[in-house]
Amino acid sequence: MEIYILALALLFLFAVVDLMVGVSNDAVNFLNSSVGSRVAPRQVILVVASAGILAGVTFSSGMMEVARKGIFYPRYFMMPELIVIFLAVMLTDVVLLDLFNTFGLPTSTTVSIVFELLGAAIAVSLMKIFDSGQSLLDLAHYINTSKALAIIAGILLSVGIAFVCGVLAQFFTRLLFTFDYKKRLRRYGAVWGGLALSMITYFILIKGAKGASFFTPEMLAWIKTHTWTMLGGGFIFFALFFQLLMLTTRINILKPVVLAGTFALAMAFAANDLVNFIGVPLAALHAYVVANASAAPLTVLMAALEKPVHTHTLFLLAAGVVMVVTLWLSRKARTVTRTERSLGRQEEGLERFDSSHLSRIIVRMTMHLFEAWQRICPVRTRRWVRQRLNATGYQPEPGYDGKVPDFDLLRASVNLVVASALVAGATSMKLPLSTTYVTFMVAMGSSLADQAWGLESAVYRVTGVLAVIGGWFFTALTAFSISLVFAFAIGYLGGFAVFGLLLLAGYVLFRNLKLHGLREKALQELDLLDLKRVTDADFAVRTCFEHSGRFLEVVQDDLATCFDGVLTQDRKQLKALRRQTSNIQKWSNMIVANIFKTLRLLQREDIKKAGKYAYVVSALQEIAESLRDLILRCHVHTSNQHAGLLPEQRKDLQQVRKSVEAMLSQTAAILKSRTPFEYREVAAHYVDLKQFLEQCDHRQIERIHSGQSKTRLSILFYGINNACLKISEQTLQLLTIFDETFHMASKSQEPDR
Repeated sequence: MEIYILALALLFLFAVVDLMVGVSNDAVNFLNSSVGSRVAPRQVILVVASAGILAGVTFSSGMMEVARKGIFYPRYFMMPELIVIFLAVMLTDVVLLDLFNTFGLPTSTTVSIVFELLGAAIAVSLMKIFDSGQSLLDLAHYINTSKALAIIAGILLSVGIAFVCGVLAQFFTRLLFTFDYKKRLRRYGAVWGGLALSMITYFILIKGAKGASFFTPEMLAWIKTHTWTMLGGGFIFFALFFQLLMLTTRINILKPVVLAGTFALAMAFAANDLVNFIGVPLAALHAYVVANASAAPLTVLMAALEKPVHTHTLFLLAAGVVMVVTLWLSRKARTVTRTERSLGRQEEGLERFDSSHLSRIIVRMTMHLFEAWQRICPVRTRRWVRQRLNATGYQPEPGYDGKVPDFDLLRASVNLVVASALVAGATSMKLPLSTTYVTFMVAMGSSLADQAWGLESAVYRVTGVLAVIGGWFFTALTAFSISLVFAFAIGYLGGFAVFGLLLLAGYVLFRNLKLHGLREKALQELDLLDLKRVTDADFAVRTCFEHSGRFLEVVQDDLATCFDGVLTQDRKQLKALRRQTSNIQKWSNMIVANIFKTLRLLQREDIKKAGKYAYVVSALQEIAESLRDLILRCHVHTSNQHAGLLPEQRKDLQQVRKSVEAMLSQTAAILKSRTPFEYREVAAHYVDLKQFLEQCDHRQIERIHSGQSKTRLSILFYGINNACLKISEQTLQLLTIFDETFHMASKSQEPDR
């Protein structure tokens, strides 16, 4: 039995890790609305969420039954077989959730744990069937397939209902309050606040506290039978309270609504999703205790696991502490939250996802439907709706730390109220809605109704939503498949498989940590480039040139890496560089977007002088495209195993590289620091490069004539030279415009001597 004590220790270690990776992913459910609207400083939001988590974990003891008997029938399994199932489940869950966290994609921890249990249980059941000579039809005796089907139905049901409800609720709420909601909040705010808090309070009772030991069956039955009484009484009480609050103070009543909703969702998450992280180890502990108390511990069947068991409060509180600490410290939790906020933010900006063919089709279909509706709808109605939903003058209030909220408090309150109403209603009717799916799709629906998905961003936002939804189904398939394989491996290989899988899981977690660090660094660099709400035109112009200097530094680094790869025929280096080419394009697009913002800030008398900034846009795009073409050309040539560069060609390209890198380096330093410089000295690099390339051209023609340089090698050589010439030419163009903008202007302001 000692080996099973070690297995239990491993399971509880996995539980701690699983709590950390699980909270990092599920935190988006209850943090998105409060963080996105910046209802309070982040520390205050985390305190509210932490209180909700600690309250919720003490109510979750009744939910632990799912891991023991929700997916399979334990009366047909022995303790060693259950340990195999549970080890495979926990290993899979840790790796899978950490992978989603690394890429910042929210997923459902409930779906992952259910399908992991299903996959591992099927694997162990098949081993039992093969060993005993039973038929595959006997698999139905071991597995509770109805639970898995209910989860799949819940996915489809959650996605559609939550999105439509989010669209409709936000549309009519915005019609009532408009984007300039503060004036109308004095009139209708008490009604809205009363409705919101009564719904959130009911949500806490029906969803968050239903597993509490002090809630007797009679009390739960009374809550269900007196739903409308509770909602009506709560509405009257909170409406009067908010009306009194508005008359006596200047508090924005949407703030307590959003914070209360954050507490409620955090409480529901802890109460209902805690089983996803510690339910399996606790079930393993229960199985070990039952087996150890019997005369034949390794062969006794685990029918005792089907009986209700009260989980010790100490386990629950310890889990709650781990969850709270993770919530405060996890950087991956911020990454997942950033994904949902970027998909729902009101303003345009850097888009996390690229467009896809399916997203373009969906956007076109939606536009056709909207055009058809316009033809049916009366003109007066359209005009009235357009006026009420006019967001052209939308100016979000600066949040704390001088940052701009992604959306306003009105939308944040709608997100929380609708999500609470849907989850509470579905729970009371025993429908399998997922908290993750509901909160995410409500947020996406409300952002669509708020016109956050404009023509400039719709295809990218739809792609993001499709990627997240696809990830949910990918979660189910991957969780099932991996846990199935892990269970077979552990069942047949025993401790060797466990040791090997531990090494594999450690390696994957380490790689994910490094990958997340690189992705986070890239996102932070892009965030620094975004001029979100600058109002000083001169500052914007200077900043755009500084960002262009940083852009040239990145181009120089990538160009150096490309030359190293092609000169040494390092295929892996070029392959990794090719994967990063989209970052260069994003840098270029961000600076171009900032230039357009700058043009809007210029005074009317300065607009005529602003034509030269169009050349900046062209230069940045040409540099990005030339570098991308160069990297692609070198990678394809090397990957196809074509002949390497000749010694003479390497020598020529080293000189080309030296000239281009010197020009990029000097220009980048000038643009960043705006220090005085001698234009001719920098331009000399371009002149020298152009003359040297003419000499290279003559030498290459001789090599072609003599048969030394074959066709593909000649194409590569000329392609590298042409790309470098374009990059140098456009870099000089940036320097020219910079010189005209600042140094020529400063000379004109000098007094005559």
